[in-house]
Amino acid sequence: MKEQLIEYNSAILISQENFLDQGIEESVIQSATQHLENDIEEVKVSFQNKMLALQRIQIMDALRNKLQQGDEDSRLILETMKHLVLLSQTIIEYQQKIQEKEQQLVNIKRERLSLKAYGGQKLQQIQIMMKKQKEKQASMDSRKTEKMFASLEKERQMTTIIQNVFQNIIVGSKVNWAEDPSLKAIVLQLEKNVYV
Repeated sequence: MKEQLIEYNSAILISQENFLDQGIEESVIQSATQHLENDIEEVKVSFQNKMLALQRIQIMDALRNKLQQGDEDSRLILETMKHLVLLSQTIIEYQQKIQEKEQQLVNIKRERLSLKAYGGQKLQQIQIMMKKQKEKQASMDSRKTEKMFASLEKERQMTTIIQNVFQNIIVGSKVNWAEDPSLKAIVLQLEKNVYV
């Protein structure tokens, strides 16, 4: 029984090693396959580019030979080529005009942004000036109000003194002011005003 277990263990270990080796080989094969596929793709692209260049050279050679013949077809080809050159020049001119217009647009946008920033600064300065004027006006108004209150307080004190003098005159004259209704009203009014 022990011998069978040892054989099974050794068989399992061998199969695990083969499995690990097989996994490593598969990743190497996949990497190599990917490399080869990339190389094939690059060769295909290179071949197509070379074929296009060769075809262009062949077409140019055929056109050159045709133009040297001097027949009606060569004249039409020459006119077509001149027309193509004229169209190409027109396209280049329009592209230059477009670039100029785009540059003008960029300059206008920059100027607009600078004017906007300048306007913002001026607006901020105006707001600061208005705030200072309001503070100055409020300060002046508060000083005027303080002067008015001081003047009013002075007037009130003077009025109180005058009322006290009148009251003392009436009391000092030993007139019975309680019997005279007009005098009574004056004295009572003077007392009210003194305590107000």
